[in-house]
Amino acid sequence: MHLPRLFNFSSRGIAIDLGTANTVVYVHGSGIVTSEPSVVAMETHNGVRKVRAVGDDAKLMMGKTPDNIRTIRPLRNGVIADLEVAEEMIKHFIRKAHGGPGRFSRGPEVVICIPSGATSVERRAIRDAVSNAGADRVSLIEEPMAAAIGAGLPVAEPIGSMVVDIGGGTTEVGVISLQGLAFSRSARVGGDRMDEAITAYARRNFNLLIGEGTAERVKMEVGAASPPHDGDGRIAHVRGRDVGRGVPSEIILSEAQVAEALSEPVNRIVEVVRAALENTQPEIAADVIDQGITMTGGGSLLRGISEVIADETGLPVRVADNALSCVALGAGRTIEDPVYRGALISA
Repeated sequence: MHLPRLFNFSSRGIAIDLGTANTVVYVHGSGIVTSEPSVVAMETHNGVRKVRAVGDDAKLMMGKTPDNIRTIRPLRNGVIADLEVAEEMIKHFIRKAHGGPGRFSRGPEVVICIPSGATSVERRAIRDAVSNAGADRVSLIEEPMAAAIGAGLPVAEPIGSMVVDIGGGTTEVGVISLQGLAFSRSARVGGDRMDEAITAYARRNFNLLIGEGTAERVKMEVGAASPPHDGDGRIAHVRGRDVGRGVPSEIILSEAQVAEALSEPVNRIVEVVRAALENTQPEIAADVIDQGITMTGGGSLLRGISEVIADETGLPVRVADNALSCVALGAGRTIEDPVYRGALISA
């Protein structure tokens, strides 16, 4: 294997944070050029499936399609669940970032982010999907490492750092030193689990069936990791279908109620962070006391979650700037800065 060639990126380099909820694309020399939902609308006509829409356009169709159109999220828990649809989605994003067919004679060189807990079979599936979508060469980088690089942590130095990346499908915790993961833990809990918890709460307590998009909106409007100190806090108007009567209905959910609904996934995230701390080497743990914990990913923007983790661990916790794009930014830096190429996985 010739590592220098593998990691010698040209101006055709692209980094992709292939997330369960959103896909973020970074292009060499241009920065982040695309950030869209990881959703594909597939239309079936005379037994033949074809792509109807990808990304933002496909997400608008969720829950509103006729029988011959299905909206599909090809990734679940950070890994590919539908290989064919995933290839079509990746192909769309590569074309969009690459300027369309014909700009270069060969496909781009791609760095793709993967969960640290992905199995060898799951890693191969991601690599194959990206290759089949038109990439000339594919390198992998584990999400905690990419998040740490993107957040500006001193990953190349002999200093221990901890990053907690809460994505749509997984929470990734990484303890990093000298451009390697001293310890990592991946749990299949994130923004999707939070949406499911809100959906379950509305059905259990109000007999109201709500859609995925409504649950996500409630989470973003009034979601909180812990109840407000005074009263019920903010409120959200929630519309759905009354399960008993079978008619449209509307309820009001308070911030306190949503915090109650989210308690299970939030507690699971706290458990993962504590488990990582318990398995951290003493010298690195001493550095983490000084450096604190850095949070990235969309889930880190949940109101009060950094305070909950700080209370449970006794460590300072900060949410990174550009939390939503840290993983893609970190992967992109491996393309542009040779210092970080040691973080890439070649096989």
